Amino acid sequence: MKKLPSPHRPRSIAPIPYVEGVDYDVMDELVGYSLRRAQVAMYLAFHEATRGLGITPPRFTALVLVGANPGITQSLLGEALGMARSNAKTLADWMETAGLAERRARVDDGRAWGLHLTPRGARLVERMKKRVLAEDRRRSARLGAADRAKLLALLRKLAG
Repeated sequence: MKKLPSPHRPRSIAPIPYVEGVDYDVMDELVGYSLRRAQVAMYLAFHEATRGLGITPPRFTALVLVGANPGITQSLLGEALGMARSNAKTLADWMETAGLAERRARVDDGRAWGLHLTPRGARLVERMKKRVLAEDRRRSARLGAADRAKLLALLRKLAG
């Protein structure tokens, strides 16, 4: 598959190891510190799964959301991504320019545009979802299915 144009390059990021013999003091009690270490590891797993595709985490999320919610507006997409409307527009422009999504007039509101995946976008999303989910599960396999499900539920609760 052809690499999509990307203004973003993954920063040089490395896992945050837990070094034996180092006293981490209060750090061992901080949920945020443990979450950050885990987030870096999973971020690296995401980049491994999408290597060469020119896809950033926000682009992946946006494409998945558009695929799951055909006709979603840019405003609602931006809200779901936690970003400003102008950034959602930039993301929608990128998806359209890359031939992955298209804007269509909404039947329920002629002034609004909805985003829809193109056939190429739908194929890419399915391919990426399989790769990202497989890598995510591989990296979290040591938890086991029940603990993984429990962790996801706890993280949703913590995120509010």
